[in-house]
Amino acid sequence: MYRIPPKGSKERDRLIAEHKACTESMYGVAGYSSLLCATQGDVTEVSGGMHGDIELNRVLLRMRAQEAKGKLVSICTKIDEEWRIARLSGVRGVPPKFVDDRVFTEENEVQHAIFLMRLDEMSETDGEPEDFNEGWKRRSDNWTVT
Repeated sequence: MYRIPPKGSKERDRLIAEHKACTESMYGVAGYSSLLCATQGDVTEVSGGMHGDIELNRVLLRMRAQEAKGKLVSICTKIDEEWRIARLSGVRGVPPKFVDDRVFTEENEVQHAIFLMRLDEMSETDGEPEDFNEGWKRRSDNWTVT
């Protein structure tokens, strides 16, 4: 089982630096992905990031596997101009709530800020069998059962 690197460790600092490098290399690319472009904004030649760094890939997969309730997401508040960070309620029909007053002018920057926040929220043992749940469509997730 892969463990989340502890705060202050060299491995954690390396993961953060790799994610930041991916964020900066993706400027000019529509959407966001944790890939490292050979030339900024040019995805014809990518290396590193989640495809080249297995530890970063594992951390990102753990983040994506978390249940929806309480998950941090980016919300575009002005089309292609402003983004903010919000937290999902986990209940269908209940809108997410903004976590702070920060406004980002680059989609990549909000994604890196979310990565940092989620990394700080994860425990070092996240990913152990006791953290496993059966999936996104459990009866406890407020889905209509027919």
